[in-house]
Amino acid sequence: MKRNIFWTAVLFVVFGFSLFAQSKGDVIYQVSTLGALQEGVYDGVEPIETLLKYGDTGIGTFDGLDGEMIILNGTCYQVKADGKVYKVAKTVKTPFAAVSFFDTDQKIQITERAPSLAALYDTILKALPTKNIPYLIKITGTAAYVKTRSVPKQQKPYPRLVEVTKNQPTFEAKDIEGTLIGVWLPEYMAGVNMAGFHLHFISKDLSFGGHLLEIDMPKATVEIDYTYGLQLTLPSQSDFFTTTLKQDKEELKKIEQ
Repeated sequence: MKRNIFWTAVLFVVFGFSLFAQSKGDVIYQVSTLGALQEGVYDGVEPIETLLKYGDTGIGTFDGLDGEMIILNGTCYQVKADGKVYKVAKTVKTPFAAVSFFDTDQKIQITERAPSLAALYDTILKALPTKNIPYLIKITGTAAYVKTRSVPKQQKPYPRLVEVTKNQPTFEAKDIEGTLIGVWLPEYMAGVNMAGFHLHFISKDLSFGGHLLEIDMPKATVEIDYTYGLQLTLPSQSDFFTTTLKQDKEELKKIEQ
């Protein structure tokens, strides 16, 4: 079937692991690249309705970089720059997202308070069977403290992402139950997406959320979905064709903080 908006590059699997995923739940479907978002390619290119055909769990953003996306149990939520959570119409488009059908391959119970977000990440990393494949991650529990951010919708000419995040609104909450959704990707995938952890938080009561900056979650259940494929869809319209895409790891670290 001809697609008017996208041509699709299917990578099973990027940079050399298994050519075919074991099932549709073992594939991360990604729209565009983080490198493109880094350079200010914010025009939405794929409707949420289409995105949900490829996954019930994931993260991303919206047309014009309008806030943070969390897809949980097949529903798409948007955390706008006011810090509030909204359900998203299926006609809204995304310039960047990563989704999959979540299937728990490994479960970890966190029973001791991690002194920092880095310590929580280290606990998860030690449990992974390999650091050479991507993982979809879901963490549920009650956060004693959580700090998130979102970004306001941008207008053309779009600034680069590092400029947007210099003035990002941040939000804090205490004693709040919720879920972290995100991915962990190998170092060799930097530029295509964020190498390492990239997580978004959404509260159980849908009152709070955003891109995760810090969290204290004394007890939590960590569910990990092993993925063996990446289906990468690249825009055929927008500034993607004319933008110089480069990899700046240090700048990406600033953006994520």
